[in-house]
Amino acid sequence: MTDSVQRPVSRRSLLTGGALTVGGAVAGAAATAVVRDGGGTDPAKASTVDFGAQVVPFHGEHQAGVETPAQSHATFVALDLKPGVDRAALVRLMRLLTDDAARLAQGTAPLADGQPELAVLPARLTVTFGFGPALFDAAGLAGQRPESLQQLPPFDIDKLQPQWCEGDLLLQICADDPLTVAHAQRMLVKDSRAFATVRWVQRGFRRGRGVQDDGATQRNVLGQVDGTANPPPGTDVFAGAVWTDSGPDWLRGGTTLVLRRIRAELEAWDAADTDGKEFAVGRRLSDGAPLTGRAEHDPLDLAAKNAYGFPIISEFSHAARAHVLSDRQRIFRRPYNYDEPPDADGTADSGLIFAAYQRDVARQFLPIQRNLAEADLLNDWITPIGSAVFAIPPGCQPGGWIGQELLG
Repeated sequence: MTDSVQRPVSRRSLLTGGALTVGGAVAGAAATAVVRDGGGTDPAKASTVDFGAQVVPFHGEHQAGVETPAQSHATFVALDLKPGVDRAALVRLMRLLTDDAARLAQGTAPLADGQPELAVLPARLTVTFGFGPALFDAAGLAGQRPESLQQLPPFDIDKLQPQWCEGDLLLQICADDPLTVAHAQRMLVKDSRAFATVRWVQRGFRRGRGVQDDGATQRNVLGQVDGTANPPPGTDVFAGAVWTDSGPDWLRGGTTLVLRRIRAELEAWDAADTDGKEFAVGRRLSDGAPLTGRAEHDPLDLAAKNAYGFPIISEFSHAARAHVLSDRQRIFRRPYNYDEPPDADGTADSGLIFAAYQRDVARQFLPIQRNLAEADLLNDWITPIGSAVFAIPPGCQPGGWIGQELLG
């Protein structure tokens, strides 16, 4: 299923009727006139207005923000539940946050929004909720926790920092406008204060909307095309790899998320030549094509040899170590870059917020991660510094709320 894009419903038309509804329709027509009017309209302004008005439906079988084409900006917020927050309190929290998110996604201000004017341009806003392992204990539902939903085992390549790890409740907030993301974050965090505290916030970005075709594969801060091997959204292959179809009934139609904060050692990467970088990755940096192919999506030929009888794609390259043989083993990568203020000596603090979705962490993510940790040449230039896992419940219909199958 691919998320469709719709126009937002006017906040005033939802809260009132009659003449105000007519007025809202007139205002909406005026807002879209810039897009439709070809008489001397600045194309850049037309594009901006159109992107700002676009809506991704909140309600549905699956939560938005997974199969949704990735937006330009994202914030991942991990919350820790306060002592004494039990299952009944979690129900109140999730009903409240679901209502907030559904309104914001429509371009409608949540109740008690002090800045409602900041909500009117959703810019494909999605809010995706996730439950960490410890939440199940707090809710008295340890028996409903998926078997593989536990913090990842330690890997030799990890240098994890506690400020980027774990969390009870995840808010994944994505949109094509950073102000929209910031406003949604504030509303959701504000309404959760009676129940939880913020553990960490990670902000990420991709290329701006309209800079390149929506379907183009993301590049990370290393310049690497990142996500070529993804199962295609909207296909049976995607559904079979991402949407959970076993385990607890409440998670059917949901998924699981592994979120890794990976620092890029850019100074060392800069010192490597292009041949060395491409040998480590197993793909050309210019277009993402495998070293044995001509185009990005050409299959890897791991048996191909060069004139000296050596593999063209090293068995220790990133592409080879991450390669899987079955569609059911694939993971869906939806990464974002981060770029923080440099260290005191000017060393860059940049990297990747690596978001991987799969139906089962133990059967899909962990085998790939073990291969990478064991002998990936790219490990010389990347360092995992954060790690967390979350169950992403299925979506909900109007009148329902996220997590209802588990908590209700």
